[in-house]
Amino acid sequence: MRHLIVVFSLIILGYQANGQLYMAQNGEVSFFSKTPLEDIDALNKQVGSIINTDNNEVAVQMRVTSFVFPNKLMQEHFNENYLESDKFPSATFKGKIREVVDLNIPGTYTVTASGTASIHGITRPIELKGSIISTGNQLTLNCQFDIKLVDYKIDIPRIVFAKIAEVIRVSSKINYVKK
Repeated sequence: MRHLIVVFSLIILGYQANGQLYMAQNGEVSFFSKTPLEDIDALNKQVGSIINTDNNEVAVQMRVTSFVFPNKLMQEHFNENYLESDKFPSATFKGKIREVVDLNIPGTYTVTASGTASIHGITRPIELKGSIISTGNQLTLNCQFDIKLVDYKIDIPRIVFAKIAEVIRVSSKINYVKK
């Protein structure tokens, strides 16, 4: 898994020898669906990510099957029926932090990353707002955003339509270390 993250990161970010990299291997991404009939939540604690402070590029990758649900049947339906994780095993984000920030200097930074998200085989532009806390050697990225299922062609059968929200709230907390 570590080698996959490193290779992915180097390809996506166009690694430069003089750039400063912050890497994460065990980031967390969760999602929450609220409807009058049922709440659904899941957590993925195996999220890989990299930030290149030389050019402010960021990339995130996760295996869809790494989401854990409180109910095994929900997890099975999520992977087989909705996200079709056998065909589309990973979800990614790649983009660039728009603000001019020096993440090597300790502080808290409000940031916006513009880029593309690939989910369920569909790649779409997306803008994410969040915060980064820097200690100089470590970063913590916190972010919340909404995903519309229709935007990524995730079909919900009419029989369970009232149990799954059309818009899903996604939250992330990723801790990086300087490499």
